[in-house]
Amino acid sequence: MKTLVWDVDDVLNDLTRAWLEDWSSVAGAVPPAYDRLVGNPPHELLGMSRKNFLASLDDFRLCGKAAKLPPLPPTFDWFCLHGEKCRNIALTAAPLCAAPVSAQWVMNHFGKWIRSFNIVPSHREGDGPGRYWSSKSEFLAWWGKCDMLIDDCEENIAGAKALGIRTLLFPRPWNSSHLSTSETLGIITEFIHNG
Repeated sequence: MKTLVWDVDDVLNDLTRAWLEDWSSVAGAVPPAYDRLVGNPPHELLGMSRKNFLASLDDFRLCGKAAKLPPLPPTFDWFCLHGEKCRNIALTAAPLCAAPVSAQWVMNHFGKWIRSFNIVPSHREGDGPGRYWSSKSEFLAWWGKCDMLIDDCEENIAGAKALGIRTLLFPRPWNSSHLSTSETLGIITEFIHNG
């Protein structure tokens, strides 16, 4: 049975899109269309500092809005059809302050299939020591049980590829995937059935 490692934000849910809609309504700003977010984080495109963007995203996570996000429909549908045919692991880069929110969200929506929630926390000012891994690839090297990583971040994909792990870049405006979500999920289906 194959073991799939899934990124959480923007793969299992639509966090960035939801945050952008919320931020624009609160700030009274007219943001660029979601499909024009060619960078992640998109702070420069939005005319804000990285620090302010991360603070706003963390506020969105911690105020209860992220907990109410629905799962990304095509991904959830894939799990309903195929989730029990493989082992599924969650690996997120949420900050430590938001890890409980992320873990509860994953277990609420995907707990039938995902039984392991793991975090390589993105750094925030004031975080103390205690970082076991500085990247998802360091975690995966330690974990040693990943047959495929599904992630929207090209840096995470490159790190896993360097370890010899099969990867799949989940299509988002800020990365170079030219596949549709349906095509991407189809590749995962083929992989778990035929390797």
